[in-house]
Amino acid sequence: MSQLYIGTFVDTPFVGELRIRVNHLMEVSKEGYITHIDSLNSESSQLLLLNSTDTSNLPMEIGNHSFFLPSFIDLHIHSAQYLFNGTGLNLPLLEWLSKYAYKSESTIDSNPELAEKVYEKLVDRLLRNGTGCISAFGTIGVEANLILARKMQEAGLRGFVGKVSMDQSPSSTYGESSVSTSISTLTQFLDSLEEYLSTFESHERLIQPIITPRFVPVCSEKLLIELKKLSDKRNIRIQSHMCEGRDQIDMVWKKTGKKDHEYWDESGFLGPKTLQAHVTYLEDEMIPLIKEKQVTIAHCPLSNAYLSERQFPLREAIDNSLSVGLGTDIAGGYSPSIQTQMRQAVIISRMREGTRCESMKCSFSQSMQKEHHDLSGSKGLGSSLSVNWIESLYLATRGGKKGMGLGGFFDIGTEFDAQLIELASKDTSTGTGPLDLFSLPPIENQLDEHSWEDYIEVWWCNGDDRNRKGMWTQGRRVL
Repeated sequence: MSQLYIGTFVDTPFVGELRIRVNHLMEVSKEGYITHIDSLNSESSQLLLLNSTDTSNLPMEIGNHSFFLPSFIDLHIHSAQYLFNGTGLNLPLLEWLSKYAYKSESTIDSNPELAEKVYEKLVDRLLRNGTGCISAFGTIGVEANLILARKMQEAGLRGFVGKVSMDQSPSSTYGESSVSTSISTLTQFLDSLEEYLSTFESHERLIQPIITPRFVPVCSEKLLIELKKLSDKRNIRIQSHMCEGRDQIDMVWKKTGKKDHEYWDESGFLGPKTLQAHVTYLEDEMIPLIKEKQVTIAHCPLSNAYLSERQFPLREAIDNSLSVGLGTDIAGGYSPSIQTQMRQAVIISRMREGTRCESMKCSFSQSMQKEHHDLSGSKGLGSSLSVNWIESLYLATRGGKKGMGLGGFFDIGTEFDAQLIELASKDTSTGTGPLDLFSLPPIENQLDEHSWEDYIEVWWCNGDDRNRKGMWTQGRRVL
């Protein structure tokens, strides 16, 4: 049967737009899709309530100081690397991969019992941090990836699971011996996952496979050709890394004689079903190509700060209407929280803007002959590179989901993937958990839309898992 919800619904249907619908009624079908959302006092809502006579299925009313928000999507996470999360981040990328990443993935592949333990904990941690969907890099094996898919499906974490493909590994202990071995193992994974998911109704299937060549330096040209054929044949999305770090970019040049993005494009891997992580070296010349091909970029600000020499030009990507979402990049990024990534994205954009302004002021000052010229502020110094918190919230929800062919906002026909955020309650009248809200009106009073925006920003800045009082995936409560 359908479920009714009464309360405040917050989402970002378009970049930069915060939509706040206070005192609204939502209906979610038994299949988990939104079938109604309107003001509680509207004629259609009142009629819906009038016809809802089942006393065993009363509407769920959330408090006046709570709100529904679409659950987050993590566009880039290395699931097996959760085993050593928070370790070795003083090392350069390629050295870090060799010393930690490949070893952890090999360990997970060789120990199914450990894989069960690590993935169960990871899935729980992600849900508690508000993440309802992920795009995961797994390992090169079959069993561990099936364990990950099963743990996600059982717990209610939507996502894309990728069996990693890499037939030219620099590691002597972790890699695939040939193209045929890689494709055979991948096919086995795809068939096994399809068989597992066939036991569920179509609307209950939360997991999709995703073709996952690790990155160009560890994949032969022949392997990439075969992976592209398999992707086309089975209509499966693709994910990888692109233009992440200087060492990686140089390796691609030495191997292929081409720039990273050029090689991906000539191999046919750039398209509307392609997800590329990082792209920190996004040059102006690349933007038209990325836009034309409709590639989605997973921006991983925390990981980039540790393992890349540059930061992703997020403002430029948004202004050019590129498809962008956020990723934790565990374990390159140590936090499993997309809320952390939102904050980092804004912080780094502001630092980029500060650097730009200082550079422009310096250049401008040198060209001036009059010492009294006012150089305060950034007026007249070009467009700002800063990104605001509302834009980051879009990336964490609608932006990432849209790139993966999903909803990420509350409209009729979209999946009900949501989190319930509590600002305060009767027991915590001045703020729940880390929030101290001294001007908050009594819990019996409704907040107006302007006040809501201020308080949501406070939660964005200071909130954590203590404010999260529920999670839903495809209409099913999972937390």
